[in-house]
Amino acid sequence: MRATPDLVTPDPMSHNTPAGRWKPSVTVAAIIERDGRYLLIEEHTPEGLRLNNPAGHLDPGESPADGVVRETLEETAHRFTPTNLVGVYLSRFQRAGKAGAEAGDEDITYLRFAFCGELGESVPGLALDTGIVRTLWLTPEEIRASVLRHRSPLVLRCMEDHLAGQRYPLALIQTDASVVLFSGAS
Repeated sequence: MRATPDLVTPDPMSHNTPAGRWKPSVTVAAIIERDGRYLLIEEHTPEGLRLNNPAGHLDPGESPADGVVRETLEETAHRFTPTNLVGVYLSRFQRAGKAGAEAGDEDITYLRFAFCGELGESVPGLALDTGIVRTLWLTPEEIRASVLRHRSPLVLRCMEDHLAGQRYPLALIQTDASVVLFSGAS
C-alpha cells in the first residue's frame, strides 16, 4: 500500500492482472427517473438476487453513450436516449474465490459513466438479458431502504447525485473515430 497524507490507496501492482498492469473495467449505467420513481433491474448475481441500474460493460467499438443505449435496451427491453452525464465514478469490488484461494479471488475496479435521459417505448417481443429477472420502479425512499440488496454502492450514489441535480453535457465525453472503427480483432 502507498500512503498519502490523507488517503491510503491500494497498490495497483497488487491487482490480479497480466504483468501486474492495472486496468479498470469500463461500465455504463442509465439513471432513469419518471414521476418520482427510478427504474432499476433485479438480477441474479453470485451474491444472490440484487438491484442495479440498467448497466453493463462498454463493448469494443462503441462510445459510452452508445453503450448505455444498448445496455438499457438489453436489460429493460426499452429504448433509451441519454440527455446528460450524471457523473463518472470509480469503485472497487472484491470477492473471495470459491475455496478462499487467492488465485480465485476477484479484485475489479470499475470506471462507471452514468447517464440520465428519456426512456422510450418498449420493444415488443424482446427478452430481457440473461440473469435479469424483472424491471421495477422504486421511490428514492425504497431505494435507500434496500441498500443491502444493491449490486453496488453506485446504485444509491448515482440516484442521490441525480436527485441533487448533478448534470453534465454529453459533449463532455468525446469518442475518437478510431474507437468506433475498432473491429475488436486482435
